[in-house]
Amino acid sequence: MTEFDFQYQQAVKKVMEEGVEELSERTGHQTKSLPGITFEIEKGFPLLTLRKIPIRIFVAEQVWFITGSRRPQDFLKKFTKIWDDFTNIDGVISTAYGYRWRHHFGRDQLDLLLKLLTKEPSSRHGVVITWDPASDGLNPDRKKPNIPCPFCFTVNLIGGKLHFHNIVRSNDMILGCPHDAAGFALLQRILAAKLGVKVGKYTHSISNAHIYDIHYQAAKDLVTRKNKHQQIELKAESDWFERAEKGEEKLVLEIVEQLESQYHPLEPIAGLKIVL
Repeated sequence: MTEFDFQYQQAVKKVMEEGVEELSERTGHQTKSLPGITFEIEKGFPLLTLRKIPIRIFVAEQVWFITGSRRPQDFLKKFTKIWDDFTNIDGVISTAYGYRWRHHFGRDQLDLLLKLLTKEPSSRHGVVITWDPASDGLNPDRKKPNIPCPFCFTVNLIGGKLHFHNIVRSNDMILGCPHDAAGFALLQRILAAKLGVKVGKYTHSISNAHIYDIHYQAAKDLVTRKNKHQQIELKAESDWFERAEKGEEKLVLEIVEQLESQYHPLEPIAGLKIVL
């Protein structure tokens, strides 16, 4: 198995065997949950092969984030409707990750991150925040909150490599975790290519790792699967960041093609539904 497949399978097994089963008041579903699950990926691109996942969605989503838009209609809707449930009547997603990174706090965090690490590669200040404490969370009256799950990431250049630490407050282990890990590992590679450095460790830390009751059977299936898949590699080009900023559709297709040419997953698991 790939490095990510192995760590992911062990995490799912741990949640199923050791997780505390409780009712989620907001969703009405039973969940098995554990605190403090972390993946550390140093070999290959973390694209799950234990079941087939849709590559186009996380690639298009990450490119859309880099554009800084909060309107899916601008770009994302051409590839996926994954954010439709969170779009306001005026076509805006108020908590869109890319908008938070590039506009919401009165500064372009991605641009400043690149400038900082270009001028001072040893800086330990490479922190990008998505969570807005003025409005996110801490509100028991919101039944279906649209607030960031990956709420912060840090970037460090150590030994000529770009190391990326994604910090996630809550991850649905069956659907959300593989999607988020692949998406942010793509961002890591785009940033590394822009800076002209190698790709280092991708760390994915989850405060609340959980599996919903409607996914228990899928989890039991996943922990028994074996795949001799070779590590997947993704080589980003130095112009990918600028092309993503422009919302270039061809870039999505190029990235998808590079990944799909290496991707030989096991069969998909039918009927998986997102719990909102």
